[in-house]
Amino acid sequence: MKKVALIILAVAVSAFFTVSAFAGSLAPGSMTSCNNAKSITLTNSGGSGSDRTNANLVVWKEINATTVPITLGPGDHNGFPGNGGGSSGYKGKNGNDTTVNMGTKHIMGRKSVTLFPQPNFSRGDSIGDISGEVRITNTGTIGVSVACN
Repeated sequence: MKKVALIILAVAVSAFFTVSAFAGSLAPGSMTSCNNAKSITLTNSGGSGSDRTNANLVVWKEINATTVPITLGPGDHNGFPGNGGGSSGYKGKNGNDTTVNMGTKHIMGRKSVTLFPQPNFSRGDSIGDISGEVRITNTGTIGVSVACN
């Protein structure tokens, strides 16, 4: 009986490490982890009217015990009014429209982001360092694809 329990435990542990190494799809409310990954790619897997296509994640890093929120919002307009350049909409003293003569600063949100380790920092000083264990929790209502490379 003890041998069967030991075999079941070994299979469960190996299944856990297999799932965490490949990660895959992360449903809302779920968590996965990567350990000593060379890179971690997070990709928004869908859209929802309630979250305006935003996937919301929380990333905890063992190396410096910090938690960082990440939002992947490919449908969001993350820019300045009026495309961020040209007419500012401000009327100067003479009543004329002022022009800033800048190129457009309009960008859309990102569908995907890739995190890399920061080996040049000592003791995990970099807030972006993904050395060691990294836990990713989907705190939104949209699925996310996680790839630990």
